Amino acid sequence: MRSILFLLCLIILSHQKISAQIDTTYAERLGWPKGSKVLIMHVDDAGMSWDSNEGAFQALTKGVATSVSVMMPCGWVPGFVHQLKKNPTIDAGLHLTLTSEWDDYRWGPLSGKPTVPGLVDPEGALWPEVEDVVKNASADEVEKEILAQIARARQMGFEPTHMDSHMGTLFASPAFLQRYIKVGIQERIPVMMPAGHCSMIAETNKLDPFTLGLLRNAGKNLWSNGLPVLDDLHNETYGMKIPAGLSDQAMQKLKTKLIIESFQRLKPGVTMLIVHCTAPSPIFKHISGSGDVRKSDLLAMQSPELKAYLQKEGIVLTTWRELMERRKKLK
Repeated sequence: MRSILFLLCLIILSHQKISAQIDTTYAERLGWPKGSKVLIMHVDDAGMSWDSNEGAFQALTKGVATSVSVMMPCGWVPGFVHQLKKNPTIDAGLHLTLTSEWDDYRWGPLSGKPTVPGLVDPEGALWPEVEDVVKNASADEVEKEILAQIARARQMGFEPTHMDSHMGTLFASPAFLQRYIKVGIQERIPVMMPAGHCSMIAETNKLDPFTLGLLRNAGKNLWSNGLPVLDDLHNETYGMKIPAGLSDQAMQKLKTKLIIESFQRLKPGVTMLIVHCTAPSPIFKHISGSGDVRKSDLLAMQSPELKAYLQKEGIVLTTWRELMERRKKLK
């Protein structure tokens, strides 16, 4: 994450005056009372598999999750989009996908392999690692694929509420990041960009004041182009250790405890929490070894204890759709 943020500053903000601090949170600018802790409970990886679809849908309809993003090149996208049409109030965006990381279950670019050869590995799928994409793909190819993923969503009748980046690939290259922001502004789709006080990012990644100042200028840039901005990003749940062999009850209790403990560090502003809610079938173990951590996210999102904690602490749950609606009302 530190290298991602450093690249961000180099490409977009080095010519601007660095902001030493931020006077008000973006939550306050968007109309929430001063001091409000506003949270997007966001599920990544919908469309990747039946398991991820089922987990995301359960977290959104039976749990406290408020938002989701879809991996448009993956095989189970139709199943999730059909569910979205039956549940049009669900806040759903695009998990822009430029990698295909699993060994035995893979996908290719939507823009067509001859159109974006630099995005394609020797097996004909997207590259498995972020570093491979940076090494082999051009910014033009990346932009073409972003636009192809937006186009497929719209062709299916799915208008995304936002965009974010699978595996952070779009943050790994200055040129890629530039196209990500460009397309977001051009298409009027909010982009995931933590650029407010960045407290959790700063603590987790030991970011220096210079980098934080650059991030705040990035927020000003997005804001001035009419898009909402996050104050912070909570991206720690995937790394929370879940011992093997736990019962569902024990797994839910542990993951809920870990998430609540992490929430002690939340500061006022709009923060996006990323989870990977999955309901693993017997097949999922043949896709990924991450079934337990993903299942624990799903169980935590459905935890009565987590729901009670959010209510007790007065944490406001929101969506990307609401952020954009609030931003449109402002000059």
